[in-house]
Amino acid sequence: MNLKIKPLGDKLVVKPISAEQKLASGIVLPDTAKEKPQQGEVLAVGSGRVLDNGTRIPMEVKVGDKVLYSKYGGTEIKIDEEEVLILNERDVHAIL
Repeated sequence: MNLKIKPLGDKLVVKPISAEQKLASGIVLPDTAKEKPQQGEVLAVGSGRVLDNGTRIPMEVKVGDKVLYSKYGGTEIKIDEEEVLILNERDVHAIL
């Protein structure tokens, strides 16, 4: 995906990965019944957070990383008909 935006500072753009939810009986749950995904792939990262003294702390995540993030963190936007999230790096809990 060729992004038309570049996140600033400690922000990153993540494409949510939604796992298909299927019940033991074989019924597939519709999107409206599913929980929000908490995993995604990093599509773009900012340059890092700037401290009060002017020092820049580089981002720990990089493009292509699979991450686990806060359930209700970030801002949902649509780019080229694709749903993505803009998150703060502090909303990312782990790299998978």
